[in-house]
Amino acid sequence: MGTVVLTMKASVIEMFLVLLVTGIHSNKEMTKKIKRLKFNVPQINCDVKAGKIINPEFIVKCPAGCQDPKYHVYGTDVYASYSSVCGAAVHSGVLDNSGGKILVRKVAGQSGYKGSYSNGVQSLSLPRWRESFIVSESKPQKGVTYPSALTYSSSKSPAAKADLWSTPTYTSSQNRPGANPGVQRQDSSGAAFQKPVGADVSLGEMDFWKPGSVLLDAGFVPKEELSTQSLEPVSLGDPNCKVDLSFLIDGSSSIGKRRFRIQKQFLADIAQALDIGPAGPLMGVVQYGDNPATHFNLRTHTNSRDLKTAIEKITQRGGLANAGRAISFVTKNFFSKANGNRGGSPNVAVVLVDGWPTDKVEEASRLARESGINIFFITIEGAVENEKQYVLEPNFVNKAVCRTNGFYSFHVQSWFGLHKTLQPLVKRVCDTERLACSKTCLNSADIGFVIDGSSSVGTGNFRTVLQFVANLSREFEISDTDTRVGAVQYTYEQRLEFGFDKYSSKADVLNAIKRVGYWSGGTSTGAAISYALEQLFQKSKPNKRKLMILITDGRSYDDVRIPALAAHLKGVITYAVGVAWAAQEELEVIATHPARDHSFFADDFDNLYQYVPRIIRNICTEFNSQPRN
Repeated sequence: MGTVVLTMKASVIEMFLVLLVTGIHSNKEMTKKIKRLKFNVPQINCDVKAGKIINPEFIVKCPAGCQDPKYHVYGTDVYASYSSVCGAAVHSGVLDNSGGKILVRKVAGQSGYKGSYSNGVQSLSLPRWRESFIVSESKPQKGVTYPSALTYSSSKSPAAKADLWSTPTYTSSQNRPGANPGVQRQDSSGAAFQKPVGADVSLGEMDFWKPGSVLLDAGFVPKEELSTQSLEPVSLGDPNCKVDLSFLIDGSSSIGKRRFRIQKQFLADIAQALDIGPAGPLMGVVQYGDNPATHFNLRTHTNSRDLKTAIEKITQRGGLANAGRAISFVTKNFFSKANGNRGGSPNVAVVLVDGWPTDKVEEASRLARESGINIFFITIEGAVENEKQYVLEPNFVNKAVCRTNGFYSFHVQSWFGLHKTLQPLVKRVCDTERLACSKTCLNSADIGFVIDGSSSVGTGNFRTVLQFVANLSREFEISDTDTRVGAVQYTYEQRLEFGFDKYSSKADVLNAIKRVGYWSGGTSTGAAISYALEQLFQKSKPNKRKLMILITDGRSYDDVRIPALAAHLKGVITYAVGVAWAAQEELEVIATHPARDHSFFADDFDNLYQYVPRIIRNICTEFNSQPRN
């Protein structure tokens, strides 16, 4: 009996050990299988916005082609949740345009998002948004579980609908659904669904229960998704394209209704591509026919959406194609402070012409250019051979544009090809470094140097003074339509070294300064100022800023007060630079008020060079503080 019992015990123990070993082996095999399972990375489209995804941290796969401008991105490095997830990944450099996997992590909303151009994507600026996200390479962090399927804010799943009623949270005590048990709302298919009696709605920081609102999809819908018209973030504009822009559109009878509609669509597309906003480009539209009329100015619409809506409402005026009259109108009226001109931004006028103008444009365009307006011309379907006899100015484009280098003009064979000029035009209009006719502190003045050549200066010091004059001149954009430079040398007498109309390039001006010969004699500064007013500034163009920069090393033998007052009354802004034995009180009398910004004193000729940046800075500060036109 004992033997049987022992045998049974051994069998039981043996069976237990077999089961134990088998279980351990099975667990190991299961672990191996689990390890062999691949993580399922959800794939999203280029247009998916981070705000639509509820998950706080996730890995996704982006397709190719998300560099397209239609996938809007807001911010740099940290992006507003209204941005395209994949577009932000391309902008940040984590992905290229071929797509791939990325790690996305939600972070707090920012008080401002700065737009920038990076990796082929132009991100937009935004004043603030409630949620942000950052993008990095798809390297999972230890201890973090990433979802294999994303939860979207507009999910139609039963689970999502059940979750909607989970937590009683409100931001507004008014119009609460709980106050009206059984209230019905509609889902996206239009079918009504019943809110459970006594249940409250979890809407986080949103409040959709105002009168007349509709809750879509029975799930959480971001505020920005409910009403694109009223809640879509409005960009502050592209700061890399801060220009004041006027479009002169052809409304003449010859264009026809169909081509006029094409022209309007082109304008709407331009408005969208430019990213209109107060920190970026502003745009107005003038239509011309017999006479020009402003549809809206720079101040009227300050975002692309409103501007496009306004463009759609423009109606054709008819009449002749008097483009020259329209350019004159824009020069005199459009770019004013009252109409929204910002002063420090380049002024640009783009003229669209069907065929050719019915009036002359050369003189009107010249005045526009000299007022600092960058004139662009787009001509469509120009005159054929038997029509050229009707063109008043055969070479009207080159006579009108800012520069005859091809940068400022486009010719389109057919209205149906107009859209091909959109991107090149936007690129050129935003290239502020190449807008050579912009009215700025460096290209809008007539500068007259009044140089003391008296005996006390000496030959060596006189060459130092000329170097100082050359250094100042070198800072300006010099041409016949930009800044012009003239020079007078004086002792007891005065001599015009060269006038404003003598040289039209910087190289020629600098060579002319180098060739000025030292005169020697007394110091009659008052007479020199009067002479400069008559011989230099009397020939200054009416729309030019007039700057006199006088350099002297001693006290004047004659009175400077009356000549200086005459200069101030004639609108000549006077800078007085004294060296060595110059009288400080005389410098302050000569200088335009306030004297501290317009008078300078160097104790030695060799120290003159130090004042170049300060004088240039003061000239530009004063210019930028004044309204244009």
